Amino acid sequence: MLKKTAIVGLFTLISAHSMAQNTILPIYLDESKSVEQRVQDALSRMTLEEKVAMLHAQSKFSSPGVPRLGIPEFWTTDGPHGVRPEVMWDEWNQAGWTNDSIIAYPALTALSATWNKKMSWNYGKALGEEARYRKKDILLGPGVNIYRTPLNGRNFEYMGEDPYLTSKMVVPYIKGVQSNGVATSVKHYALNNQEMFRHTSNVNIDDRTLYEIYLPPFKAAVTEGDSWTIMGAYDMYKGQYASQNQYLLNDILKKEWGYKGVVVSDWGAVNNTEQAIHNGLDLEFGSWTNGLSAGTKNAYDNYYLAQPYLNLIKSGKVGTKELDDKVTRLLNLAYKTTMNTKKPFGNVASEEHKAVAREIGEEGIVLLKNQGNVLPIDLNKAKKIAVIGENAIKIMTVGGGSSSLKAKYETLPLDGIKSRFGKQANVQFARGYVGDIGGEYNGVKSGQDLKDSRSADELLNEAVELAKKSDYVIFVGGLNKSDFQDSEGNDRKSYGLPYNQDNVIAALAKANKNFAVVLVSGNAVAMPWIKDVPAVLQSWYLGSEAGNSIASILSGDTNPSGKLPFSFPVKLEDNSAHKLGEYPGNKEELTAGKGKDQKNPINITYNEGIFVGYRWHDTKKIRPLFSFGHGLSYTAFEFGKAKADKTVIGQDDKIMFTVMVKNTGKKAGAEVVQLYISDLKSSVPRPTKELKGFEKIFLNPNEEKEVSITIDKTALSFFDADKNQWVAEPGDFEAQIGNSSDAIKTKVKFTLK
Repeated sequence: MLKKTAIVGLFTLISAHSMAQNTILPIYLDESKSVEQRVQDALSRMTLEEKVAMLHAQSKFSSPGVPRLGIPEFWTTDGPHGVRPEVMWDEWNQAGWTNDSIIAYPALTALSATWNKKMSWNYGKALGEEARYRKKDILLGPGVNIYRTPLNGRNFEYMGEDPYLTSKMVVPYIKGVQSNGVATSVKHYALNNQEMFRHTSNVNIDDRTLYEIYLPPFKAAVTEGDSWTIMGAYDMYKGQYASQNQYLLNDILKKEWGYKGVVVSDWGAVNNTEQAIHNGLDLEFGSWTNGLSAGTKNAYDNYYLAQPYLNLIKSGKVGTKELDDKVTRLLNLAYKTTMNTKKPFGNVASEEHKAVAREIGEEGIVLLKNQGNVLPIDLNKAKKIAVIGENAIKIMTVGGGSSSLKAKYETLPLDGIKSRFGKQANVQFARGYVGDIGGEYNGVKSGQDLKDSRSADELLNEAVELAKKSDYVIFVGGLNKSDFQDSEGNDRKSYGLPYNQDNVIAALAKANKNFAVVLVSGNAVAMPWIKDVPAVLQSWYLGSEAGNSIASILSGDTNPSGKLPFSFPVKLEDNSAHKLGEYPGNKEELTAGKGKDQKNPINITYNEGIFVGYRWHDTKKIRPLFSFGHGLSYTAFEFGKAKADKTVIGQDDKIMFTVMVKNTGKKAGAEVVQLYISDLKSSVPRPTKELKGFEKIFLNPNEEKEVSITIDKTALSFFDADKNQWVAEPGDFEAQIGNSSDAIKTKVKFTLK
């Protein structure tokens, strides 16, 4: 009996020891180990086929993990201002879910117009929470391509013309999103500055312009924001497509900037296996836009980084060094996202999110003109308010390309105005014009019926008669998200407002002097009527809370504090890309029909160089319609005399500029203190001045604050292409401080030794 008990006990001990051995966590799942150890362990366990599988899509928006090892798949989503609704696994058609509607946040032009870094973090955090709730791992945004021409159909998704402003606004956005365990994918790297010919063009640009104007936001996203992924662009640079480009991806991004994250292709941007292997791409998406109908068992296996790559390895034509680097980057991403056990759960459409959307809209709206203080609307005098214009009633969250959304709600401008003013005034609406009556994108329907069979004269007469009988007239017009306006895939055809709006605005200006124009757009537009219109608001695409944000500014509940993130030229020819070319491409090649396909790409040369936006206007003394950084308030601010903490600095020193700002008006409000630097004598052509610092401050009436901005030699430097380095030439500089690029209030000189 004793012997039997001993044997049973021995078996129990052996069994327990065996179970203990079996339950020992592999290193790649052991959170007590370093990420580097876990990545190497996972890599060592993967088969060649499993590694290659990770490099390419398995559906429209997902890529495989390693099921055998329990490594999850990655799920991506558009877009930069809201989480895209679900589509079918292998088609662009809607999946038909009823739980994928979200809050639509203001487009990134509006965010940039806040000039408020805290707002950018709030935006990113809220958007990241919604992406996390929807179980997304990579958010395909934000977009930071520089505003080169006002005809670019996708400018509304970007942050403006200035590399410094864009850099400072994108970093907190990235950190806010990624605080949720959701990666950003900063796009489109690089030089995708127009939609026309985006798949079939080669951009010619000098190195100085590349480094000074077009690369800084991407560099900031990597070195300051630590964006876990970067999205390649469609266009070519130096004859190679950007998503498989040795110069952009390997030489600059991964070597110069030391990027350790993942390079994701734009959808369908890859077309060469060997370039994709060797030139820095890590994750391929969208190469087959029609999925399984390509006629193979699994079309995704025919991606450039799929079976063709595997075949090259097995045949000995390429090694596995690049493969292991790509998979290492993807595994690192997994530990931050899909395998991050400490990430929050997220939430969607919370009251906090609605408040964030509304506040960003309120802070981003720019008061361009307010002659005679027509705004805010005085309810003591306004018993009848006329709201005129199609954009007052048109849903704007549906359409525009990949950023189209299925919002839980969208407060239209007319509804927001009625909600705010309706109890104290009679708010009436007239259409004024008929523009785009569509309301569907990729199967998402706005549910609106905007058909109107009346003639243009009938619509105009109705609007004018209503205007004459009203105390205030608010025209809500601008652009929309239909093709050839503010929309992905094509550029605008002209700089002017569409749908005969100029004539409507001119007629309304004659009918009523208490008249304000609210422009809904993501781009600058021509304003031939500007001298006759006393008040103009640039209100952007503001998402779910659009109507409430606009009404808050019109009523004065919120004091406008937005500043333009790009210049509004008087006419298209005042823009440097159009004055010097080339846009949309080389004229001779346009005539010859180039750019129609990838076999015959068209060249686009950036002849304007570094002189983009206000850099061009200032240097060439071309007065804009409204300048970069411009934006009025319902109160007034006074700038004191700027001071510097030193007059001479060395190459390793910093210098701090200080200015006192006072609210001299009767309303609390915010002002943006803008610091520009002018190189008074340089060996190379330089802009008259460049933005190198800004701070937004909130002041009560009669309150004053001291604002300090510190810079170092990076703010004084230009890029020397011959030396391939930044150079700060000794000499005299001038700090110029104001509240717009054309409203400098105080200056102070200093010298760099």
